[in-house]
Amino acid sequence: MSMSDHDPSSAAGADAAAPRSRLLLAGEAAMALCLGVMALAVFVNVVLRYGFGGGIAASEELSRLLFVWMVFIGATAAYPLGEHMAFTSLLLPLRGKPGALRAVTGVIRVAVIAAAGLVGWGAWQQVVVGMDSRSVVLGYPTALLPLPALLSCAAIAAMAAWELVRGKPLDLEHESDVE
Repeated sequence: MSMSDHDPSSAAGADAAAPRSRLLLAGEAAMALCLGVMALAVFVNVVLRYGFGGGIAASEELSRLLFVWMVFIGATAAYPLGEHMAFTSLLLPLRGKPGALRAVTGVIRVAVIAAAGLVGWGAWQQVVVGMDSRSVVLGYPTALLPLPALLSCAAIAAMAAWELVRGKPLDLEHESDVE
């Protein structure tokens, strides 16, 4: 292998070097921050617990809250990149039938909007319930746990609706990643 094989400006690395939106970069930074704080909190808690016989009670609760936020930030950031689970092998036979593929794409987008709406509605109900209660150790409103699900569902539904309105075709190039 030559050094040019690892050059990000080469044709193979061109996709990886493509500019990303500020929202995507902010999402990645937020996920990294959540992961870093979680790792530090858990590490310090383990060292204190096994090394000194005590720990920080808030570590577990903080880690759980940050994990939930990190997961939903990641799910939201993955949607516009087409990184969610896709069954492209089911759609490949429609590749030669643009009208059918367009119709199925519309049905898929409507299903995504409906699913995000249902999950978002459930998350909203949990947010409302959590506004009046507090976490045991840290004392934050427990509405902060389902809030990222609500925000993620709203964002994914908005992105899917925008793709539906624009008539954006599905990316069927992921079949090589799995199959």
